[in-house]
Formats: sequence, structure tokens, C-alpha cells
Amino acid sequence: MEDGLPHNHSKASAGLVATEYRRRFGEPVGVFRAPGRVNLIGEHTDYNDGFVMPAALGFYTYVASGPRRDRTLSIYSLDFDELSNFDLDMAMSGPTGHWSDYVRGVAAVLRGSGVPLPGVNLVIKGEVPIGAGLSSSAAIEVATALALLAAAGYQLERRAIASLCQRAEHEFAGTNCGIMDQFIACFGEANHALLLDCRSLAYEPLQLPDRARLVICDSMVKHDLAAGEYNRRRADCEAGVQLLRRHLPDIRALRDVDLSQLEQFSDTMPDRIYRRCLHVVGENARTLKAAAALRNGDLTLFGELMARSHASLRDDYEVSCRELDLLVELAGKCRGVFGSRMTGGGFGGCTVNLVDGDAVESLRAEVARRYQDATGMAPAIYVCAAADGAGEVSREAR
Repeated sequence: MEDGLPHNHSKASAGLVATEYRRRFGEPVGVFRAPGRVNLIGEHTDYNDGFVMPAALGFYTYVASGPRRDRTLSIYSLDFDELSNFDLDMAMSGPTGHWSDYVRGVAAVLRGSGVPLPGVNLVIKGEVPIGAGLSSSAAIEVATALALLAAAGYQLERRAIASLCQRAEHEFAGTNCGIMDQFIACFGEANHALLLDCRSLAYEPLQLPDRARLVICDSMVKHDLAAGEYNRRRADCEAGVQLLRRHLPDIRALRDVDLSQLEQFSDTMPDRIYRRCLHVVGENARTLKAAAALRNGDLTLFGELMARSHASLRDDYEVSCRELDLLVELAGKCRGVFGSRMTGGGFGGCTVNLVDGDAVESLRAEVARRYQDATGMAPAIYVCAAADGAGEVSREAR
């Protein structure tokens, strides 16, 4: 079991990338960071133009950067102890499955959008657990974008940075993700979740009550079908929109459909497509209700909506798994837990739990013991607070 990373740990990570940069390249021009995220509610709605409610976490990816005299992008990863070099004047291909895909993808997309990138040295270290569904990919993309833009002496508005990083993930990592992960990495606010409209990119910070803690339980599994099934779910939603357009010609996405309309035309759709649409339409409604609950400080209602969200993800969207269901079930039996649900793409990864601060330690002990008894695996459990989004690290932290 682990605590969320405290400030001095993150400060140490910033110092590590700066020290390694000096050892390899000289004095860095800047050190930049971007956070991972957890999504409280609103799952698989972002690529349907819907509503989501993520919070940035105090797990960051750090990038130290500085210019080179040639046209090389030189990237060293402390986590993988590996150096990768790319010629910026050569065409960069799509996914290779290597960790550097995210970095060179951001560089390629920035160049393609007109940013005059010079040769750059980068040293990278990540704190976001890889494969846990906490968006380590968006953290490295956004931190890299800030570092490259600084090296180029070029400024972009944060929404543009988020959109370009999303495009890099599509083209160079092969994941057709929505905008949520990159957006919250750019716009996160300490002690707040964000209600984000994934169509307009309008957002509202929602303060999390002081008494509440975010407890993330990592199942320690990631089933192999995750990536392919994610893209299949997206295709199912697009098929649902095409079928519904026969009767509702003005809709652009499932965001534009309400439950009564979906029910009216349910008999015109295959059962699988209907259930995928049912989850998305219902999840959008749940997310808006959850935002109202937070505004009113009603954590009981918020927790009930989390429970309904998980049931829908399990039964209609079919992206949960035995381990996630078990973690949710175990948390639901603990005192002080307002709500629990799977978070992220599914088929493994994490659950997010909204917990009364006084009950955190008992939850950690109970869930860890019972989960290990049932699965033979010890879950990683992180106690977190909502954190600030991406930015340059102060010189005192280097």
C-alpha cells in the first residue's frame, strides 16, 4: 500500500531530472511537469462529445529540457534508463510500441502545426503508475509539449496544447482517446474536480469537500484485450449514432440523445449497440447530476451515482472485470465510503473511491486484506488529493 506522493517526493523528482540533465547535457533551460488523473464519473463519454469529471493527481511526469546546436531530438528516460535520438527533419512514422512514441509524436504534431522546433535535449521521469489507468500517457505528452514549446520560444493556448497532445496519442500511440486526459493535465486545479464539456471544452471547477479523500485502488491487472476493446466500444457508439440518425437526423453524437429518445428507437438497434448507447446516454445524465450534488455538498447522492456508473460500465458497456468488481464490492462494505467505481478504460486498472477522511486507514487495511485473500495479489492503494495541472517547476525545486 502507498500514500499519494507528497510535495517533497515530487520536488525530489524535479531535482532528479535536472541533475541527470546536467550530467548529460549541461544546464537545463527549464523543468516542466504534468499530472496524471483520475476520473470521478463520466466514463467513455468523452469521445461521444459528452461530460466527464476528472481530477488531476499529485503524480507528475517531469521533463528537463534545453536546446541543441543540431536538428536532433535527444530523449533520455530515467525510468527506462534508455536514450533515444530522432532527426527532426526526417519524417516520423506512427506507433512502434516504444515508450518514446509519446514524445516524438508530440514533437511531430507540434512541427506539423507550425511550431519551429529546434534540436532539443530532454530528460524524463514519471511518477504516474504505468498501466494503472491514471493517464501516464497524457502526463508525458503534456509535459513534453511544454518543454518543447519553451525550447522553441513559442506559446500556445492550453486548449490547443491539449488538442495537439490528443492528436499525438491518436497518431503515434494508436489510441483513439477523447480529450479528457490531456485537458485535465493542462487545466487541473488543486482541491477541485472539473466538469468538462468535451464538445465545447467549457469547464467548471467543482470544489471537493475538505472531509473527502480520493482513494485509488489498483487491481494490479491489465487484461490483454483492453486496447482493442476500447476501440471496439468507440466503433459501437458510432454505429449507434448512425442508426439513430435515421430517426434523429440532427444528432452529431450520443451527447445529443436523451434516454426517452433512445428508448423510443431501441427496437431498431442490435442489443449490443443499444446497451453501449444506454451506458453513454445514462452516464452523461449521471455526470451532470453528480456535478449538482457536489455543488450542494451532497456526497451521499454523489456516491450513489458512482455506484450506478459502475453497474452500467459492468453490465451495459461491459468494460469491467472480476478484479474491479471485487474492489468495488469490498469498498462498499467499508464504513465512511461514499462511493466506489472503476475508473479509466477498463479491463483492469483502478477503482476510485470517495471516502470520509476519518475512514481512510480502515478502508485501506480492509480492502487490501480481503482483496489479497481472494486474488493472491496485494493491491496498490493511493490516498490522493486533487492537484494542480501542468506547468514549469520553480527554480527552487530543481
